[in-house]
Amino acid sequence: MIQGIETVVLLFVSNIFMTLAWYGHLRLQQSGVSSNWPLMGVVVFSWGIAFFEYCFQVPANRLGFSGNGGPFSLVQLKVIQECVSLIVFATVANILFQGQTLHWNHAAAFLCLVAAVYFVFME
Repeated sequence: MIQGIETVVLLFVSNIFMTLAWYGHLRLQQSGVSSNWPLMGVVVFSWGIAFFEYCFQVPANRLGFSGNGGPFSLVQLKVIQECVSLIVFATVANILFQGQTLHWNHAAAFLCLVAAVYFVFME
């Protein structure tokens, strides 16, 4: 049980870094901080953030994978990661991008992912 919780916590932290690496530069551009950066500068900046994503993602997968004594199959790990990614993205998007609101279809998509988790864990 503890390994499962640790895995999910590591996935949350990893996905915070991932979301910031993928979309944080857009917020920096909107605020004018990186509006004059060349594309390669934005890529290097994002890679720097993504490094920390991998520092949490890799241990999460190693700890959680049943082949290493963890509680989750490979497919279960991936589906959990996708759900965590959506939760983190929705939260970060609402904090950093105030004009980006979630709609009913976004909630429906999230419910489909929850259903995917249910089906993946079915025996």
